[in-house]
Amino acid sequence: MTTLAATHASSAEVKALAAKIRKEQEPEITTMSGWLMAWGEPVPSPGAMHHDSGDMGGMPGMLTDTELRQLGAATGPAFDKLFLTLMIKHHEGAVETATTAQSQGSAVKQLAGSIVTSQTAEIAEMKALLDKLP
Repeated sequence: MTTLAATHASSAEVKALAAKIRKEQEPEITTMSGWLMAWGEPVPSPGAMHHDSGDMGGMPGMLTDTELRQLGAATGPAFDKLFLTLMIKHHEGAVETATTAQSQGSAVKQLAGSIVTSQTAEIAEMKALLDKLP
């Protein structure tokens, strides 16, 4: 999603926010992928974390293939609105998952706390940007 913003978004603010989100989430993804490898679990490939059934093991906030296709086809202000709307959904799911995970072990708890803090702030920023769009 964040990669698309560089070429599809019309708002400089949306482009900057997408770059910030991408930069912040890369180390989180690396950490969680490392945990999965250490636990002998499969590590999903990038882009594999969405599913048209919305099932994905009950992971809230995961986008469907249809939503991702719609985002990829959108440009300009329509992209900006859809990006912010879908990213809010995605972040709210991450906050929900991370809040639940905070009751787990210390490393998971620390990362979960970081996700709750950063993504809650980004949700507020995205909602404010969404409200400013025509």
